[in-house]
Amino acid sequence: MMERRSGKADILNEDHEGNSLWRATATAASETPPLQGDATADVAIVGAGYTGLSAALHLAEAGIDVALLDRHAPGWGASGRNGGMVIPGLKEDPDELLAKYGREDGEALIRTSAQTADLVFDLIDRFDIQCDARRAGWIQAAHTARQLPILERRYEQWAARDADVEWLPRTEMAARVGSDMYHGGWIDRRAGGLQPLSYARGLARAAQSLGAHIHGDSPVEDLAADGDGWRITTPSGQLRARSVILATNGYTKGLWPGLPQSVVPVLSVQVATAPLSENVRRLVLGQGEMLSDTRRVLWYFRQDAHGRLLMGGGGTAYASGADKVFTALQDRVRTLLPQVSDLSFEYAWHGRVALTTDHLPHLHELAPNLWAGLGYNGRGVAMATMMGKLLADRVRAVDTPELRFPTLPLRPLPLHRFRGLAISAVRRYYNFRDSLEA
Repeated sequence: MMERRSGKADILNEDHEGNSLWRATATAASETPPLQGDATADVAIVGAGYTGLSAALHLAEAGIDVALLDRHAPGWGASGRNGGMVIPGLKEDPDELLAKYGREDGEALIRTSAQTADLVFDLIDRFDIQCDARRAGWIQAAHTARQLPILERRYEQWAARDADVEWLPRTEMAARVGSDMYHGGWIDRRAGGLQPLSYARGLARAAQSLGAHIHGDSPVEDLAADGDGWRITTPSGQLRARSVILATNGYTKGLWPGLPQSVVPVLSVQVATAPLSENVRRLVLGQGEMLSDTRRVLWYFRQDAHGRLLMGGGGTAYASGADKVFTALQDRVRTLLPQVSDLSFEYAWHGRVALTTDHLPHLHELAPNLWAGLGYNGRGVAMATMMGKLLADRVRAVDTPELRFPTLPLRPLPLHRFRGLAISAVRRYYNFRDSLEA
């Protein structure tokens, strides 16, 4: 279980992830030595999660000299600690995007977000990334009958765009989940699952094979304009580059004024059982599907490649609160599997994700030749991979109409320093509302 520390708990302490299933089962990492001395590159990237790794891969594939720096190793943060669910689309439905952005820009945003899972699985195939990838679909399930019309409208909007989706009535949902706890829902077969840390390490290895320079153990201490480019300083070196991409998401700190305050970081928490028996594996999402439900405090679960059931949830602002979430998630698994009397848990861990108040990822041009992409609202495997490609295209000034995405002004959130209190209060309120509906 998660390591306990004495004294006052930090908000989102990043150094104690807990006992991670993904770290225990990941493929081997490639060598990523620290930056030493003076170096140059056409493009420098800060952050070796999915965004930075995808950007490095796409830039290197285009023949661009790129160097990537991270405080730790590729995939160390939430990119190696999430649920491994590759879900296309955004939090907002297509019709909502059209209402907000208009027909032309809204449809472009829908098309781009619809291709995110395709991009992930294409990279896995092209670069032979060994990450237990399986494209068996994602189910969104209604935990109350009141949620069914909302999900039906969402399903119909994607079906009208020829997405590979299907409506699941309650009987079909029960057959897939092994429980009648859900009232129905829909399945999006464009989605799939993978081992997230192995995927991150595979992206790193692919980028390196194309010439990208990846430096772990290289925390960026300073970012400064340097002539018509930028100078990045680490404890053991300096990197000069014409263009810079900031790809730090939930781990964004003070490299650029206002950027950390533009998103709300929270801990996404997960637990995993010991491998289940063959009978139970077939019973609960036995075809490899993944599931999220409609609770305000989300439940999501899936099996890994070895038959462990993984259950996740999020919303805690404090590392000290993760233990309570671990316990709550274990109770949820027992609710789902009441017939398993000897159920045991082997892993419990967390990672930091970033939320935005408009529920959209944010792409910023912070200054000439300085870009940032962050804020994936729990859909980072697919969307962060796409954001890396979008940022690579922006740096190269490539016009790809089929992959249009808005460049947003940087807007720090007011009263951001009180985010921990706000998140805790909202989580308690949402838990209360969910309990009333249950």
